[in-house]
Amino acid sequence: MHSPQEPSRRRALLGAALALLAPAIARAQGFPSRSVRIVLPQPPGGAADRLARMLGERLEARWKQPVVMDNRPGGGVVVGTQAVVHAQPDGYTFGLLGSSLSINAVQRKDLPYEVKDLQPLARIGYYTVALVASTKFPANDIKSLIALVKKEPPNKIAFGSNGIGTSAQLAGEMLNHMAGIQMQHVPYNGAAKMYTDIIGGQLPLGFSVVSSAEGFIKAGQLKVLGVTSAQRSPLFPQWPAIAETLPGYEAVNWAGFCGPAGLPRERVLQISEDLLAVLGAPDMARTLADQGIELAPLGPAEFEAFIQSEMKRFAAVTKPLGNRMN
Repeated sequence: MHSPQEPSRRRALLGAALALLAPAIARAQGFPSRSVRIVLPQPPGGAADRLARMLGERLEARWKQPVVMDNRPGGGVVVGTQAVVHAQPDGYTFGLLGSSLSINAVQRKDLPYEVKDLQPLARIGYYTVALVASTKFPANDIKSLIALVKKEPPNKIAFGSNGIGTSAQLAGEMLNHMAGIQMQHVPYNGAAKMYTDIIGGQLPLGFSVVSSAEGFIKAGQLKVLGVTSAQRSPLFPQWPAIAETLPGYEAVNWAGFCGPAGLPRERVLQISEDLLAVLGAPDMARTLADQGIELAPLGPAEFEAFIQSEMKRFAAVTKPLGNRMN
């Protein structure tokens, strides 16, 4: 004899099974049946580019279809993000985005899109970001940097970032605000030219994803003054957190995939299932760690909630900065 709760229990189990089957149903319809495009709002050769290409290769193996990279740098990641927004909502184009999505949504009034024009698919995790300088730069840590900047006229010492509205710019402006100093912000279209200028003496220092600067660090051309996470990175525990000198300091940079709004739910579920399966490979945490990325995957609903929470956090963090982020 069945209990009174049995029918409702069966319905719940059936609902769960259908939810699990939805991606399989979509896959049975032949997706993907042709090449898939991943849009990157950054130039080739940087940390995001390497991350996307590595994950793209694994998606190719899973999908048995080509995964093509489309680098669209410019406008403080706006150009590439807009390309994702305007893509056909069929799952064949999505983008690798990051913290700039949340920062721009809070800071910029000139955006040609809104966050709701994007469909979150899967979060990957967090980049390790550091303040790097030439090995010839006189300051070796945050405390000595602050002392050095205070001796100079305002804006005499500059810091570089990979663009306006990026987490790297936010990291520098937060340092300015919390330390009571004024360094000049110099935006770059990607980090490669910034490294060249730091090593060549044209720029004193800059905020960077560690994995893209690591070759210069190992070669003794760049040094790390501090990382922007609230605590030392478990991937690079030898480097102090800026928060050890300025308690409460934190500027994180996350990475995740988003498609255009309007993607059918079955397609969202399938793509996210495939992305999360790739991220769940046994060697993925180590592979990402080698790129300076902490694996912290989320599915579509959780990722969407996270983006909204980041927008609220950035609004609170950037409010004291005034117009510095423009």
